[in-house]
Amino acid sequence: MRKDHRPYWLKQLQLRLRNWRARRFLWPQFDAIGREPEIMDPGSVQVFGDRIRLGDFPHLISTPDNPIRLTTLGHRGKKAEICIGDYVLISPGVRISAEESIQIGDACMIAANTYISDSDWHGLYNRTRPFRCTSPVRLGNNVWLGDSVIVCKGVHIGDNSVVGAGSVVTKDVPENTVVAGNPAREIRRINPGRRMITREALFADAFRQAHNMDELDRMLLGGNSLRGWLRALVAPRRGD
Repeated sequence: MRKDHRPYWLKQLQLRLRNWRARRFLWPQFDAIGREPEIMDPGSVQVFGDRIRLGDFPHLISTPDNPIRLTTLGHRGKKAEICIGDYVLISPGVRISAEESIQIGDACMIAANTYISDSDWHGLYNRTRPFRCTSPVRLGNNVWLGDSVIVCKGVHIGDNSVVGAGSVVTKDVPENTVVAGNPAREIRRINPGRRMITREALFADAFRQAHNMDELDRMLLGGNSLRGWLRALVAPRRGD
């Protein structure tokens, strides 16, 4: 559909149901989860393993056809962990797989279909042995990973850095650096003296942000009716 035909009250009901599903079925899968999580489709966020933590105001945009997958698989009695900071955006199709440790800082943006792993998962010469060649991964604050990025074991990406779409990151990236390519190489520097506005700014006044979004829904959906929504579902017209 080109337009949301739902009446305002119906969208609010669906949002309440979605949030209840998240609290009832998804939140208990995390060892810790911070304030005001926004999870677009709780049923398509797949969590496997323990020691997986989300900070405050996480925004997970998962879809049934492109789920988010967070996995920890410890080896030989060790405990793997995934720690995700505050204000982080995780897009559809993101996979984060830890055999040891993956740390993601505050206000990071992780675009669709990105893969982050701290392990090769198999040996180079003995490929029947799993959990080989592991080294922790760390993303600093305000890191932006573009669409379909791959971050390999042992990589540290510094604060404010950007990784271009489709890149494969095999080595550390300094702070305030833009990299791209396979393997990823520096293509420009970010001016650290220039004012940087991060995702944290969206939540400086969380109540006001929520109020503004609610008022926008009231305006955009105000003229919709239940009958019109049902008609658009069963008998769509040009322009719907």
